[in-house]
Amino acid sequence: MKSKATLKQIAKELGVSVSTVSKALNGSLEISEPTKQRVQEYAKLKNYKPNVIGLNLKNRSTKTIGVIIPDILNSFFAKVFTGIEKVADDRGYKLITCISNESYQKEINALEMLSNGTIDGFILAIADETQKLHQFNHFKEVLNEGIPIVMFDRISDEINCDKVIVDDFESAINATNHLIERGCRKIALLSAIDNLSVGKLRAEGFYKAIKNHGHQVDENLVILTNTNEEFNDKIGGFFIKNKPDGVFALDEHASVTAMKLGIQNGYKVPNDLQIIGFADGLWSRRMTPSMSTVSQHAPEIGEVAASLLIDRLENKEEKTLIITRVIKTELRKRDSTKKV
Repeated sequence: MKSKATLKQIAKELGVSVSTVSKALNGSLEISEPTKQRVQEYAKLKNYKPNVIGLNLKNRSTKTIGVIIPDILNSFFAKVFTGIEKVADDRGYKLITCISNESYQKEINALEMLSNGTIDGFILAIADETQKLHQFNHFKEVLNEGIPIVMFDRISDEINCDKVIVDDFESAINATNHLIERGCRKIALLSAIDNLSVGKLRAEGFYKAIKNHGHQVDENLVILTNTNEEFNDKIGGFFIKNKPDGVFALDEHASVTAMKLGIQNGYKVPNDLQIIGFADGLWSRRMTPSMSTVSQHAPEIGEVAASLLIDRLENKEEKTLIITRVIKTELRKRDSTKKV
């Protein structure tokens, strides 16, 4: 027996959209007769059969949301999920969760698996590898099929969907200002997430704050890498060679590593070295001394993302206005920065 083709396979082979294939097979007047005939003949050749179950599900609400998270071991994403789950449960929706493990292909697989009538919409953060490759067509294909997406934290401006973000740029300015106001003059910028959209925004905020105070960034004090491993390779000997008196770290790995190495190299925190990290995981609070951090209010991000998606699903006549919600961060001052 010949294997059955899918709408997506037919669309790819013919170089048209899934929407065009679907409309052509249903005899839509929106599609020209030559295109309609071409699609119908090809579908017959490829033994295409409509997915009746999928069609039925498409025509009614499944009350199920697909959630795609890049890294379940990351406390930030785990906290976002608790916010999503809370709102979904309150409003009578179920969740199907997939982990992309920062993989572009796994992200595509999850979208394809769930978009065939299984779910009503997606909530997701873009995988690390996807942002590196700058490949976002799989999101556009899902949106073209009429399935809404809400992106959070890691987003792409190329995708026309609702988004929930934090004020990464402004919060980086505020954190850097705090270090300067506490007397820091040689502030290091450390990052293991430079390939991510959020990492770039935070770095831009740091540069802006230094410039606002009439100074130039000392590039010897800047380490911007894409992975934890690359960061670990570059940070060795950094404190002995450059002698910073402040650190603004853009992710938890960089901040925790900086704290440990600073102490190992004889720095007294916060007297000799003040540190602010971005993200507010358990490590930051449990270290000695405890670390001052920029808190992203992760559960609130999840709650807002779920509310945006469900509102869009339940108010289908209001589909034109794309919404971006910005969640304000909070600088939590602990023992790694000086008191006033």
